[in-house]
Amino acid sequence: MKKKRSKIVAFILAVCLVVIGIPQMEVYATSTLNQLQEAQQQMQQMEQEKEQVDQERQELEGELGGLNQQHGSLKAELDSLNTELAEAAEHLAELETQIADKEDEITKTRKELEEAKATEEAQYEAMQYRMQASYESPDTDYLEMLLSARSISELLNMADYISMLADYDNRLLVEYQEAKDAVAAKEVVLETELAELEVLKQANLDEQARINDLIKTTSAYVQKYAQQISTAEAELAEIEAEIARKEAEIAAQEADIQALQKKYQEELLMSQLANSSSKRDISQVTFEEGDRYLLANLIYCEAGGEPYEGQVAVGAVVINRVLSSVYPNTVSGVIYQRSQFSPVASGRLALALSQNKATASCYQAADEAMAGVTNVGGCVYFRTPIPGLTGIQIGGHIFY
Repeated sequence: MKKKRSKIVAFILAVCLVVIGIPQMEVYATSTLNQLQEAQQQMQQMEQEKEQVDQERQELEGELGGLNQQHGSLKAELDSLNTELAEAAEHLAELETQIADKEDEITKTRKELEEAKATEEAQYEAMQYRMQASYESPDTDYLEMLLSARSISELLNMADYISMLADYDNRLLVEYQEAKDAVAAKEVVLETELAELEVLKQANLDEQARINDLIKTTSAYVQKYAQQISTAEAELAEIEAEIARKEAEIAAQEADIQALQKKYQEELLMSQLANSSSKRDISQVTFEEGDRYLLANLIYCEAGGEPYEGQVAVGAVVINRVLSSVYPNTVSGVIYQRSQFSPVASGRLALALSQNKATASCYQAADEAMAGVTNVGGCVYFRTPIPGLTGIQIGGHIFY
C-alpha cells in the first residue's frame, strides 16, 4: 500500500518538474489535478483510518485471546469440580449402603440379644425350679430316686446322673450368659461403627455442599466470560467488516487515482499539443448569439469574487481554447466540453444562467476576451495555487 502511494507521489513530483522545466506551456488541467490531489489525500486518510482500525483489531484479538484462555481454565476447573462431585456422590452412595447394612446388622443383633436374654432367663428359671423342687421336697424327686435304687450300682448311677444334670444346667447357663454378653458386645461395636459411618456421611454431605458452591461460582464465571467472549467476537466481526470496507474503499480510491493519472497524462499531452498546434486569429471566429451571456456567467462562477484582471484572464482562457485547433471551435463547445469547468458539472453555471448572475464587470471581461484581449498569453488552464506550480498569478488563480 505504502509502495503504491510512494509511486503516486513520485509521479506527481515528476510532473511538477516537467512543468517547471517547460516555461509558457499550458500543461495543467485544473480539475484533474485537483481531483488527483484530493484523491491522494483521501487515500492517505483512508490508510490512516485503516491502520487505526487494524490496531483496534490487534488489541481486541489480544483481549479475546486472554478471555478464551480464562474461559478454558474455568471450564477445566468446572469439569474437575464436576468429577469431584460425582466421586463424592458415589462415595456417599457407598456410605449409605454401608449404613443400611450396618443398621440391618444392628437390628438382627438386637433381636439375637433379646433371644439370648430370653433363653438365659428361661434356663435360669428352669434351674431355679429344679433346685427349688429338690430342696422343698426332700422326700421326693432326688431322694426318692436314690432310695428307689435296688442296688449299690444303681444308686451310684443315679447319683452320677443327678450330678451330671446339675453340671449340664450350670454349663448351659454359662453358655447362655456368654452368648448374651457376646451379642451385647457386638451391638456396642456395631453402634460405634454406625456412628462413625454417620460422621463420614455428614462429612461427605458437607464436601458435596462445598463442591456445589464452587460449581455455582465457577459456572457463573464461565457464563460471564462466555458472554464477554461473545461480545468481543461480535466487536471483532464488526471491526473486520470495517477493515474489509476500508480495504475496498482504498482499492477503489487507488483505481480512481490510476484513472486520474491516466486522464492527467492525456491532458498533459493535450496541453502540449495545444501549445504547439496552429491557432486561429480572433478575426476568424464567428460568435453565436448567447455566447456573451454564457461566457459572462461562466466568468461569474469561476472568478466572480476575483479582481477584474482575474475575470478577464478566465475569459481569455476560454477564448484561447476556441482559437486552438485542439479544442472545440465555439464558446459553448469549449465551456460544455466534458470535465473541463467544474461549475458545469456542479450545476452552478446552470443556476447562474437561469438567474443571469453575471455582474457588469463579468460582461465587460467577456467583451474584452471576445475581442481578443488576453492578459495571460496563450494559457488554456487555471487553478488555485499549489506548491511547485508556477505560472501567471492573478488574484487567487494561477494561469498556464
